[in-house]
Amino acid sequence: PGNPLSGRRAPRGCARVASPLPAVLGRRPEGIAPTQWARQKFTKSRIPASVFQPRPGDHEKYGGDPEQPHKVHIVTRIKSVIGRPYWEKKIVHDLGLDKAHQPRLHKNIPSVNSRLKIIKHLIRIQPLKLPYGLPTEEEMTDTFLTSKGELIIKQRLKPVEQEEIKS
Repeated sequence: PGNPLSGRRAPRGCARVASPLPAVLGRRPEGIAPTQWARQKFTKSRIPASVFQPRPGDHEKYGGDPEQPHKVHIVTRIKSVIGRPYWEKKIVHDLGLDKAHQPRLHKNIPSVNSRLKIIKHLIRIQPLKLPYGLPTEEEMTDTFLTSKGELIIKQRLKPVEQEEIKS
């Protein structure tokens, strides 16, 4: 009934075993030298550069103005680096994102943005919003950062001088 290589279906209960050879040798039947296929397989991801380029609808979808970009990012690590490549772990450490869910402030400059692109699947990036404007030196101790990315200045109540009532 059946030669397993004849192309007919294997009898019930018998499974055809696929040869592991093509997976090891690569796409070409002659294969590649072992160091080359290992280097080809275990290098940085081969994601095309077009994925990282902004699309026209991104600004409408996520907000923001391309002519007036925000000056500071709030970067928060939301995923673990366990099982990630060493270069992603190094970038996470260099940016101070060792602890998850701890926001860090970084400038919106090309050198920082290029590093954030590499680990963008591990982080959340928000613009820093200043609803009360930039705080002064005295107000810096009374500020806090909300989860929405707003830097809030707690308004301290100042004592009101009471005027003497003359009767």
